Amino acid sequence: MTQSPLIFRKGLNLKHEVAHQLAESYHSELVAVVKAADYRFASGRLSLHLAREFGFCYGVDRAVDYAYQTRRRFPDRTVYLTGEIIHNPHVNDQIRGQGIRFLSDPGEALDTLTPADVVILPAFGVTIELLESLVARGCTLVDTTCGSVLNVWKNVKRYSDDGFTSIIHGKYRHEETRATASQAYQSGRGHFLVVLDRAEATMACDYIRRGGDRTAFLRTFEHAVSPHFDPDRHLGRIGCANQTTMLSSESLEIGEMFRQAVIDRYGEAGLTERFRAFDTICSATQDRQDAILQLLGEQSLDLMIVLGGYNSSNTCNLARICAERLPTYHIAEPDCLVSSDEIRHKPVTSKQETATRGWLPGGPLSVGLTSGASTPDNLVEAVIRRLAALTADA
Repeated sequence: MTQSPLIFRKGLNLKHEVAHQLAESYHSELVAVVKAADYRFASGRLSLHLAREFGFCYGVDRAVDYAYQTRRRFPDRTVYLTGEIIHNPHVNDQIRGQGIRFLSDPGEALDTLTPADVVILPAFGVTIELLESLVARGCTLVDTTCGSVLNVWKNVKRYSDDGFTSIIHGKYRHEETRATASQAYQSGRGHFLVVLDRAEATMACDYIRRGGDRTAFLRTFEHAVSPHFDPDRHLGRIGCANQTTMLSSESLEIGEMFRQAVIDRYGEAGLTERFRAFDTICSATQDRQDAILQLLGEQSLDLMIVLGGYNSSNTCNLARICAERLPTYHIAEPDCLVSSDEIRHKPVTSKQETATRGWLPGGPLSVGLTSGASTPDNLVEAVIRRLAALTADA
């Protein structure tokens, strides 16, 4: 009989042994000082205002902590991550520096794993298919899946068990959304449809109301639906969920769009049997978005800096909120602040980094700063120090 693999879901009882290492790698004394000074920092002509919620969330902090504990617990075994533990290049490079290998890196392969190997599951979670494959190979597993993600899974699994299609507001290529979608399809009774934004939600809602060209619909959502998805059958009973790092206001609006579409098609009487919704918005994501809105409402700012990985959904959404109100620069790392004349950043309307000149105004300067949930405090400190140096030179 094949022995079930060992799965760690609550750490490895080595938190205190890695605490100093984590503090050296990710924490910041300056950020602590800025927080104590009412989230303000002044240097020369620079007045910097830090959002009151920013940076590492609980789930990210826990995932990184577990990765370091895993390396400490199994010093003589090969340790892998299924992919990026979080969407921050600095943190992922630090973890590679611990000798942890990424199965998503060139030259690595799932089919080489053996029972002697240890595999860390990232904060986003993994698909049911990948988990089953790792279990079948007998690998020791360390599961860092965020509790907020597990809450979404619980709801979409309930949809699936009851034969509902899960409408997932998210990015269909994102690791978390793929994992959630696999939960939605697990029972074989449920299906899923991933919608990216209001425009895609509108297409699906119009189909619920009036039907349409089935072939064209499936072509549009080719990669964003469950196997054998039929919009004529599987949009009749739907439940809403979301990738936890999406823009919360948009998720709520999309949920209401689908609710109204069901009412328009089946009437209020059919709502109970045909529509479900649960609040699956991550509290940390919500807190960071609320903190940005608070900062923008309280302070008169010349520009906003948003720090975090370009592939970080929650960071991109923070930048979207800010860019609607004032000049905003989403930067991946402190080195993106090239000079007082040049900045490298990703505009909210683009997927590529660009360089902008003349970005830093002269005279007294009020700058807002926030960072995504995958960004450690030491990088926030580096940005503060870099801004202070650039404004001193300008």
